[in-house]
Amino acid sequence: MPDIDPAVTRQVHELMPYTRLIGMEVERFDADEVRARIAWDPERCTSNGLLHGGLLMSLADAMGAMVAVANQPADAKGTTTVSSATNFLRGVTSGGVSGVARPLHKGRTTVVADTELFDDEGRLVGRVTQTQLFLR
Repeated sequence: MPDIDPAVTRQVHELMPYTRLIGMEVERFDADEVRARIAWDPERCTSNGLLHGGLLMSLADAMGAMVAVANQPADAKGTTTVSSATNFLRGVTSGGVSGVARPLHKGRTTVVADTELFDDEGRLVGRVTQTQLFLR
């Protein structure tokens, strides 16, 4: 279980209110790495008690946006996702999902983030690569 940082989680919820709605908790948020988690809950599931894939994509998208925000140039006014590719590798029926997002590319106009999602046993659940565009 990661060491959740309530102050950073509150900061992220203020920056992106949707992260509060999905129950995202944040451990780390800086230019090199973002770590966050979402707990399993029956309200967040699809059939057979599987954590919904859209929720996992939301977690990864928010984490990629955080990587971009942490790396944005001074003249940028924000970011937006321009592409995202998701590979699901296993379902999650209990516990939760933790993610680690890191920048693959830090450019002047875009950031490419790679996010790995893990279940509580440390097994890879999914991987998301996305491009975030800096808004000016």
